[in-house]
Amino acid sequence: MGDVSLEVRLGDTVLRNPVLTASGTFGYGSEYLGLVPLERLGGITVKGVSPFPSHGNSTPRTAEVFAGLINSIGLQNPGIDKFITHADYLPFLRTIDTNVYVNIWGKTIDDYVEVAARLEAEREGIDGLEINISCPNIKEGGIAFGTDLHLAGKVVSAVREATSIPLITKLSPNVGNIVDFAKCVVDHGSDVVSLINTFPALSIDIETRRPKIYTVTGGLSGRGIKPIALKMVYDVARAIEVPVIGMGGIFTAEDAIEFLLAGARAIAVGTAIFSDPQTPLKVISGIEEYLRKHDVNDINDIIGKISVD
Repeated sequence: MGDVSLEVRLGDTVLRNPVLTASGTFGYGSEYLGLVPLERLGGITVKGVSPFPSHGNSTPRTAEVFAGLINSIGLQNPGIDKFITHADYLPFLRTIDTNVYVNIWGKTIDDYVEVAARLEAEREGIDGLEINISCPNIKEGGIAFGTDLHLAGKVVSAVREATSIPLITKLSPNVGNIVDFAKCVVDHGSDVVSLINTFPALSIDIETRRPKIYTVTGGLSGRGIKPIALKMVYDVARAIEVPVIGMGGIFTAEDAIEFLLAGARAIAVGTAIFSDPQTPLKVISGIEEYLRKHDVNDINDIIGKISVD
C-alpha cells in the first residue's frame, strides 16, 4: 500500500493532518520549541487573546483529579497589543510552517469585536479565529455567551461583521441541547465549530477542608469527559453542514479515531500535552498506522463513518 493522505479541509483551509493543539494547553507555540516540531502538527490554537492584558486567577489554579484535571487559569494573556507586536507571539507564529488559529475572548461583545478587528488588520499568518463563547458577559449579569442562544448568535454575528478571517466557534457543553447552539452559531456566520469546552467541577482537600483551587470551582478536562464529548460531537456533526473540530479527553490515536468516526473533521489534543508534550505527534503516527492497517488511503474516507446499523 502506498502513502496515505492525512490532509483534511476546514472550510478553505487545508491541514496536513487533522491534529491540532487545543487553546490554553500549548501556550503560543514558542513555549514548545525544542519539544515538538511544530511543522508536524495540523495546526496550533493559541491561548485566548483579549483586548486587555489579563493576569488570570490567583493560585492554586489547577488540581489533578481522577481521570482529569480541574483548571481555573482565568484566561491569562498579554492582551491584543502585545500579542501583535511582541516577538514571542504573532511575529513568531508567522514564522512556523503550520496553520495558526487565534482564540479570542472578552467580557462584552465589543471586546470580541475589537480583537477581531485588530487581527483582521494583521491577518498575515492567521488561518482562523476561534471564538470562546464560554466567557461571562458582564453586561448581561454574568451569563456566559455560550449558554444563551441569543447571546451566542449575537457575538458570532458581531465578530463576523468585523472580520473576513474564517471563524471557529468553541461551544460550551453546559447547555440543554448543544445542537441548537451549533446551528445558531453557524446561522450567524461561523465557518467551523469546535467542541467541547470544559465542565464546571470541584475538588476538596479533606485535610484542610478547603477547595483545591483558589476560585473554588473550575473547568474539568481530561480522559473522564471523553465519552460525553464524543457523543456531543456525534450529535453536532450529524446536524450541521460545516466542519466540526472534536476535543475532550484525547490522549491516544484510538481516542482521536473515535472522534473522526463520529464525524469530526479535525481533533484537538489538550490536557494530554501537560503530561506528555509529544502526544499530538503520537496521535498523528497512530492515525497513520490505523489507516495502513485497514487499507485506507485517505483519512477522509473514515470521517463520519461510524456504523450504527
